[in-house]
Amino acid sequence: MKPLLPWQQSQWRQLCGYIRQQRIPQALLITGNKGLGKRELAERFATVLLCQAPTADGESCGQCHGCKLFTAGNHPDLFVVAPDEPGKAIGINRIRELIVDTQLKPQYDTYRVVIIDPADQLNRPAANAFLKCLEEPTERTVILLISAKPAKLPITIASRCQRLAVTPPDRTTVVTWLKAQAIAEAEALAALAQNSPFAALHYANEQALTTRSDCFKAWLDIARHRVSPIAVAEDWQKLPLPSLLAWLTAWLIDLIKCKFRPDGTLLSESPLPAPLQELSGRLNLKGLYQLYDLLLAARERLDSQVNKQMMLEEILIHWSELNRS
Repeated sequence: MKPLLPWQQSQWRQLCGYIRQQRIPQALLITGNKGLGKRELAERFATVLLCQAPTADGESCGQCHGCKLFTAGNHPDLFVVAPDEPGKAIGINRIRELIVDTQLKPQYDTYRVVIIDPADQLNRPAANAFLKCLEEPTERTVILLISAKPAKLPITIASRCQRLAVTPPDRTTVVTWLKAQAIAEAEALAALAQNSPFAALHYANEQALTTRSDCFKAWLDIARHRVSPIAVAEDWQKLPLPSLLAWLTAWLIDLIKCKFRPDGTLLSESPLPAPLQELSGRLNLKGLYQLYDLLLAARERLDSQVNKQMMLEEILIHWSELNRS
């Protein structure tokens, strides 16, 4: 079994407590921001539930037939339900297949485990069909739902699940973990990822610090009317939209903070406070809040089919006009 992630100690003790007390929930909703290792925690719990000879301290043995099948990725009592493509919905056909698959007894004398990740991607027909699994649980079946957006789950599903929240670790824990993965600039990456370790690791692999710095320069160039917002939007539409909107929001928040504390002491993670202080002195606070509302609305639309370039054009044109006043 892979080592337990250092920021999941308390959650793992809670899961081991379920096993020790023989009070394993029929449905468990694991929540938390992206990049905290929720899937890794669910799979670790699944290995113990499927193990035929778990250890006294609640770990899987790693040697039994069940453990070997899990490691090989073909355990017959493990079912993983996920979108066919990232960002797509989980449709009703997949849930109908799951219902059929779970009607028979588990093939081994342990548990049957179902992992649904992300559970909030169940479309409405799929969610309605999935209720059958919760209302009519089959023998020795444990359902693990994973979601970074539990509020999007229908209340009929969420109310039938016990919850386990995975919270972000402190900065020191993230930096230490990143350095153990031989990641350079760990402090800056942890700040950029808001203490989500796997998000920071992804940023490192994608060289996000460089990309973010380039975007910040372009954002300032728009404010100074050196480049066209339309041209920048065309370049930016090739970038990951969630990260880009998060960066724009963070820069705007720092600008608003500068309006209240021009000395920059309230700035959070901005790498270039001087340009922000320069801009904040001549920007209208009402206009900044209007742009902030626009960014929040854009982030709410991330899960829908959006025209990325048109969305970015609207934001950047608004930013450009704000700097003309």
